[in-house]
Order: sequence, then structure tokens, then C-alpha cells
Amino acid sequence: MKSIEIGQLKDQKEGFKAFIPGPFPLKGGFEFDSKVLKKSDEATRLLGKLDGITKLLPDVDFFLSMYLRKDAASSSQIEGTMATMIDAIEAEVQSNANIPQDVDDILHYIKALNYGMKRVKQDNFPMTLRFIRELHKQLMDKARSTHFSDPGEFRKSQNWIGGTKPDNARFVPPPIDEMQSALNDLEKFMHSNDDTLTLIKAALIHAQFETIHPFLDGNGRTGRMLITFYLWKEGYLEKPVLFLSSYFKKHQKVYYERLFGYHFGSVAEWVDFFLDGVIEIAKEGIDIVSKITALREKDVLKIQTLGKRASESAALVLPKLYEQPIVNVATVQKWTGFSRVGSQAVINRFIKMGILTPKDKDNKYGQSYIYKKYVDIFAE
Repeated sequence: MKSIEIGQLKDQKEGFKAFIPGPFPLKGGFEFDSKVLKKSDEATRLLGKLDGITKLLPDVDFFLSMYLRKDAASSSQIEGTMATMIDAIEAEVQSNANIPQDVDDILHYIKALNYGMKRVKQDNFPMTLRFIRELHKQLMDKARSTHFSDPGEFRKSQNWIGGTKPDNARFVPPPIDEMQSALNDLEKFMHSNDDTLTLIKAALIHAQFETIHPFLDGNGRTGRMLITFYLWKEGYLEKPVLFLSSYFKKHQKVYYERLFGYHFGSVAEWVDFFLDGVIEIAKEGIDIVSKITALREKDVLKIQTLGKRASESAALVLPKLYEQPIVNVATVQKWTGFSRVGSQAVINRFIKMGILTPKDKDNKYGQSYIYKKYVDIFAE
């Protein structure tokens, strides 16, 4: 595939070389071969199928909340977080404030995603540099950081990737003046009505953002959010249900290699990898929707075999499990208004029917219960 020059390494007076992006997009636009364009068509078709099938779910927002957690966990794990989606779900029902830091990383990511969704949907806020800074503030404010992250503000000093300082780093992003110029180009590109195919444009936006690396910390997570918000804002998705972080986590080494290659001309290779991710995650999403539909039908039938009063109380709880699949007695009390004893009775029925299982069988007090078959569909 043809090499495309995105920028150049240039000597800095401090004694290191930094990458200076050229004008973006390239004069004359981007050209891709028929293989990439055909792959873009296939990815677009599958994305449309995913968008259509999720509309059939009666509780698509619950499906979305699970996908948010899945993406939050995967994106945070790319940055070294050890916690899982299940840890994050359980933290949401715990009353104590002593949440482990790596779980808190995921919760901050979920908060930023939810904030961005509200901003785009309710406020009809445009995809601007201000929006990006707001996402970063939600992600990094009071969050764990390896160094000062200056939440919500573009960096005012030089950063680098790999190594202990700029002169031994693997990659040094542009200095401040060039960074701001590159960000302005990126903002214009996001709004331009050009001939670039939307999925290819999403790939270029993410890679160019990571090349600029405008924050002191949290660039990867912020940049991965931009993919979903851009496609949603462009009307490719009615709901923001395409999250690529699990694909990037699964192929983490290749992900970094392709991004690094993008800086130095291997643009088509990055786009090809990105489109493979859209295809894989769209297919996975379609499969998840069909599995959820089958599981729900099976569990609704189980509830219908109960007596009238028991089935009515169970019908209050089951739909809520699709959004919050790890619960304790207090959760069920809150949902139903039942007493502690009554709520435990509902849980016991769900255990007997094979819907809920104790999360930690050895825990006699403060037990949590998990809708494991449902969670496993997302965790596979």
C-alpha cells in the first residue's frame, strides 16, 4: 500500500526530535485501494445491520449501558487497569466509598461516556475541541493518574510516549504551537463535507488525535471515545452501540503498531486494521443481541410458571437486571419497595429458577447476586 506523509520528525532546540503534523487533511484528500474501499462497504453494511437489530430490543438503553461498561473496562485495561467489567458493575451497587483505584478508572470512563451521550443528544453539542476537553475533564477529574493530567485542558508542556524523556522516547508528539495548529485542522476535518467515507474518516480522526496527543494523560481513552461519538453524530447509528476498545485490547500490540505506523506514512494499513475492528465488533454485537433475546424469552417463560403474586414481583425485577445484572437485597428493595425479607424471597426464587446465582458463595453477609448467563454474553 502507498505511503502517505502525515508529517515529519524535526529537530527541536532542546535536543530531541518531535513529530510535526503537516496540513490535515492532505491536499487532494486520501486515496485508498479497492480492497480498503470494499472493506469499508462491508463494515458499513454490518453497522447498519447492528443498528437495525438493536432497535428490536425493548430495552435498548439497558443493552447500551452494558456495552458502555464493556468498552470502559477494555479501554481502561489498554492503559494498564486490571479491573473488569464485572468489578465495575458490582461497584455500582456497593454502598461503601472504598472503591479500588483500578475500578474507579472504569467508573470515570463510564461517567465520561454518559456525559458525552447527554451532551450530544440533549444539547445537540457539536464535535468541537471544547467537547473533547469536556470529555477529558469527566474522564480525569479526581481520577488516578501517573502524573498531573490537567483535566479538561490541552497540555502546556511537551509530552512523549515510551522512554524516560523526549530524547529517548519512542515517539514525541508536536510541541505546543504545532499541537494547537494540528488540533484546529482536526476540528475542521471533523466538520468538513468532503468525499472521505465516514468509517474511514472515523479511523483517520482517531489516529490523527493520537498523533497530536494533546493531553498530559488520558489521550488513548479520550481518542477511543471520539470514534463512537463521531459515528453517532454523523447519523450512522441511532444509538451509540459501536465500541471498538475490546477489539483494540484483544489486538493491543497490533493496535499500537498500526498507530505508530500511521505517523510515518502507513495510513492505509491503519485504516484496514480499523475497518477489520468495525466488522468484528458489529458481528459480535449482532450475535449478542440474538443471545439476549433468546435468554430473555427463556427467563420470562420461567417467571410465568410462578403463582400470580410471585410472578408479579418477579416481573418487577427481571427487566431491571438487564441494566444492573449484579444486585444485593438493598437493590431489590429499592426497585420494588418490598421489605428486606420480601426482597430476599424474590432473590431466592430467582436462584431456584437459575436466573441469579450468589456471586461469592462463601460470603455470608452482604451477599451480591449475579445474572451470570446475561453477563457472560457480554464477557465472552
